[in-house]
Amino acid sequence: MPTHQVINQVPPLIGSNAADTPVIAEALHRADISESAVEEIRTLGAFAGTVEATELGDLAEAHPPVLNTHDRYGHRIDEVTYDPAYHQLMRHAVDNGLHGAPWADPRPHAHLIRAAKFSVWGSVDAGHGCPISMTYAIVPALRAAPDIAGRYERLLCTTDYDPVLGPPLTKRGLLAGMSMTEKQGGSDVRANTTTATSQPDGTYRITGHKWFTSAPMSDVFLVLAQAQAGLSCFFVPRVLPDGSRNTFALQRLKNKLGNHSNASSEIEYDQTIGWLVGDEGRGVKTIVEMVNLTRLDCVLGSATGMRTGLAHAAHHAAHRSAFGATLAEQPLMRNVLADLAIEAEAATTAGLFLADLTDRAIAGDERAGLLRRIALAVTKYHVCKRAPIHAGEALECLGGNGYVEESRMPRLYREAPLMSIWEGSGNVAALDVLRAIARQPETLDVFVDEVRCATGADGNFDVGVGRLEHTLSRLTSADSDALQYQARRIVGDMATVLQGSLLLRYGHPAVADAFAASRIGGDHGDVVGTLPTGVDTATLIDRATPRIEDSQ
Repeated sequence: MPTHQVINQVPPLIGSNAADTPVIAEALHRADISESAVEEIRTLGAFAGTVEATELGDLAEAHPPVLNTHDRYGHRIDEVTYDPAYHQLMRHAVDNGLHGAPWADPRPHAHLIRAAKFSVWGSVDAGHGCPISMTYAIVPALRAAPDIAGRYERLLCTTDYDPVLGPPLTKRGLLAGMSMTEKQGGSDVRANTTTATSQPDGTYRITGHKWFTSAPMSDVFLVLAQAQAGLSCFFVPRVLPDGSRNTFALQRLKNKLGNHSNASSEIEYDQTIGWLVGDEGRGVKTIVEMVNLTRLDCVLGSATGMRTGLAHAAHHAAHRSAFGATLAEQPLMRNVLADLAIEAEAATTAGLFLADLTDRAIAGDERAGLLRRIALAVTKYHVCKRAPIHAGEALECLGGNGYVEESRMPRLYREAPLMSIWEGSGNVAALDVLRAIARQPETLDVFVDEVRCATGADGNFDVGVGRLEHTLSRLTSADSDALQYQARRIVGDMATVLQGSLLLRYGHPAVADAFAASRIGGDHGDVVGTLPTGVDTATLIDRATPRIEDSQ
């Protein structure tokens, strides 16, 4: 006989549609996205909230990929086996065009549409988003080699998922990766020792070791190696055009903090065949556009993690009672939830703004291109730094229930630091902002013009803009060491003011007012749940609480 009844426990968060989150729906409406595209996004968001999709994410995370270096007879095969759930996640992502599809999409907001889809689908599983993101990002970099792009780009954009290794041009669709970092250099790719030697047939032979290459079962890679003229970029397929295996020895898979559904590997190249992309000695310049786009996905991924954690926290607080009232009715919990909501909306607004800038820059808008250059680095630094703090606080809202794996909050917590590390850790991103300002001063001009668009809307914001402009005016005269020492504070302030400007112009008034009062005008710092009095917590929490549409 049971000794008790289970009461005061929270029902599963199943049946909500992430695409209906107000900050996303409002951004799509503001951009005048077509009804058909909005319906595509809503359909994907609805599926992401189902039991089926949730279980796919759980299975892929619970059964990490396995490396098989040799077959039963001793032949080297270097293949990674994934749980079937991983392949289903990948198929859904490719079917919905989250990879290279926007580059073949004639719609004017193709990259914003893709960003919204990427953001709502990412709540299911973050790991498989890595090869999806790299496939999205490789296309513009590959165009530095028009002959290669002419043959392979179509297959990087098609919505056919074809996971079996084979000669790339014989497949229905391709996935791409990047292979840059080495153990002695990490982010300092100019310290790479992998070499590339030109051959009479126009190919190169690449030899060396890569310390961190994710999604090693991808079909093609961009690889950095030292050629005669310096660090250069190369196109390297897993399988050569004649059907033979390229030398691509997987030494081991990384045992990572999170991101378990995705394989990350160490690779040994030994006379591996590759083709030059761009000019010799210009490898960083060639691959930087790929890095920029994966940085965009770092921002979107962090924002997705914030909204996911917030949704679970708000859902829990709405159904869990303590001390005679639901948690959502308790003043201090309301302060915490509202604070988390502000952070999530600011991050999402910035990420979708960057995707919109990408559309405009690709269409030839020079100002959008300059603004995107600096705003990407600024936002990547700040939003990705905020994500682990946000994840920890969201988990704590569930108390002990949030500390157990079944809640999925530990997975979210483990995943949060990755976005700040991938594509340049915090220091690298902050220094990249200073580098952009030094090399292209006009990027700072357009950045300041952009944030000034909201002046006059809020007194706290105006003070913050004035303070930032004073700091920026002194950059050129500052000692380089002193400037580097202060880089995080400078870039963090830039990011905060940019987010404030976007929210004041485009966001909900309750969010914008609370952001300006706490992040710009107050002493909020990193302590969540310290909003000043007068904040409209009711509206903020209502916007954050998921609506359950279906009980499936």
